[in-house]
Amino acid sequence: MKPIDPQRPGVALTIAGSDSSGGAGVQADLRTFALLGVHGVCAVTALTAQNPRGVIDVLPVHPEFVGGQIDAVAQDFGIGATKTGMLAERGVVEMVAAKVREHGLQPLVIDPVLVATTGRRLLDHDGLSALVSQLLPLATVVTPNIDEAEALTGRSARTPTAIRDVARHLHALGPGAVVVKGGHARDADAAIDVLFDGHGFREFSGPRYAVQAVHGTGCAFSAAIAACLARGDDLPTAVAGAKSVVAAGIRRAIVAGDGSYLVNTVSRAADS
Repeated sequence: MKPIDPQRPGVALTIAGSDSSGGAGVQADLRTFALLGVHGVCAVTALTAQNPRGVIDVLPVHPEFVGGQIDAVAQDFGIGATKTGMLAERGVVEMVAAKVREHGLQPLVIDPVLVATTGRRLLDHDGLSALVSQLLPLATVVTPNIDEAEALTGRSARTPTAIRDVARHLHALGPGAVVVKGGHARDADAAIDVLFDGHGFREFSGPRYAVQAVHGTGCAFSAAIAACLARGDDLPTAVAGAKSVVAAGIRRAIVAGDGSYLVNTVSRAADS
């Protein structure tokens, strides 16, 4: 018998909702982890009935069971990084915050999934309050798009100056760093993500592709940051790597039957 190779991949944990279309959520996160050579473990926070056109129904998972899933993987794996996505309701947010503290699930990447493209809320109002007060202060980095940054701060983020002001305001809520994603700034010539770590700003610019909204880009971006951190990259390197993964996934987007686009993180061919 051949000996087992002692080289082992890093491990990343996703705490997020399930997407029945496979385009976002836990499914997209695990695919992105694998793309970057990281073993993925998960805790599912909600089941959704959805397709690229929208979320049809949501069934939140009981907070105690979410906590049990986190306990199960944290007890047997050395978690190199953690990301959160859809958390659905306050009880889940509070449980996740408690488990992050209990198991030291750092570095922690928070993707503040608030509202579906169709307008359906994916985190209730009490959950949003708990996210801001209990989970953001534990984050290594939070990765809102422009709409989410505005919802979290109550401030406009439609100009480069306003984006930097919103990033400062979000940083004051407690996370170690903030990345405001520029993909929703449709009037811009480039997609510019702005990283603020409390000391200074860095911009990560990429091409804007002539396609409609691509499902799953936010999940892939935050998952890629977590995977890169689990591999030992510093945060700016992780953000740059994540931007590259998402850009490749948009270039090679999967087309659903109705013509909708899903980000493609199926294989390393997406990097070409």
